[in-house]
Amino acid sequence: MNFPITRMRRLRQSPQIRDIVRETKLNPEDLIYPIFVKEGLKDEEKEEIATMPDEYRYSLDDAVEFAKKLEKKGLKSIIIFGIPLESKKDNIGSPAFDDKGIVQKAIRKMKEETNLIIISDVCLCQYTSHGHCGILKSGIDINDSGETIEVLNDETLKYLAKVALSHANAGADIVAPSDMMDGRVAAIRETLDKNDFENVLIMSYSAKYASTFYAPFREAVCSAPSCGDRKTYQMDPANSIEAIREAELDIVEGADILMVKPALAYLDIIKSLDDNFLLPIAAYNVSGEYSMIKAGIKLGYLEEEAIMESLLSIKRAGADLIITHFAPYVLDKL
Repeated sequence: MNFPITRMRRLRQSPQIRDIVRETKLNPEDLIYPIFVKEGLKDEEKEEIATMPDEYRYSLDDAVEFAKKLEKKGLKSIIIFGIPLESKKDNIGSPAFDDKGIVQKAIRKMKEETNLIIISDVCLCQYTSHGHCGILKSGIDINDSGETIEVLNDETLKYLAKVALSHANAGADIVAPSDMMDGRVAAIRETLDKNDFENVLIMSYSAKYASTFYAPFREAVCSAPSCGDRKTYQMDPANSIEAIREAELDIVEGADILMVKPALAYLDIIKSLDDNFLLPIAAYNVSGEYSMIKAGIKLGYLEEEAIMESLLSIKRAGADLIITHFAPYVLDKL
């Protein structure tokens, strides 16, 4: 039927009608809040993150108290990022798999004091002295900056498995490898299963791009590489078919949830994974996307509605779960 029989504006004529016919909706259970826990901070000594307005590095106790407040507002899950003492970092990232490490402590305390689903980021970058996501060796690959480095893929896998196992031992419900080494999902799944953690889920950063939108995060967790870059392991932003191949491999290796990172600049990738696979799809609304919108609002270039609109676009593209620093704001609005 055409106009005048069909009038599309009938479906938009009031807030009540728009509400009942809305195709895409954000729910509290869709949101995962990324929380930064820093070793060495005293209680009530949270640190502002200069590159991320209204976001903080929390002490252990403060992180748990803030998580409790969000849980009361309806939040169901968090993902924990740890920031160790600089003096503890080494070339293999040993603080990442220390059973007394800051993430392990945070997982235990969160599990004791909340009913949140606890997700842990599995990587080495903020725990290594060189800032890379894997074990580093000099010589071989020459990257775009002209520095000669090599990140050892297979050598890194055993360390990532150790990190994931330490998080599972602490009580993590889901481990989320973000390193982009080949074979890491299989290595983690095998290690978890051998140690009776077959019910711990793996949410793999399946399509993690080498993106400039990570810059505020790197400042937040002090994880910028001291040499070279991450282009030999994170994906080329120009590639989309490659994302399908990465996701297929992760599924074969045992991933339970697939993730795309970043989100807003890669909505087509979210849709592609959602169209091609039956697993739940997560998307990471990363620090640069967050800070860009916050800056636009502060300067008057954008209204606050841009927050909800951007998150709806991620959900509309096919994401079942959204990791976002906007979670506290959204929970207040829902």
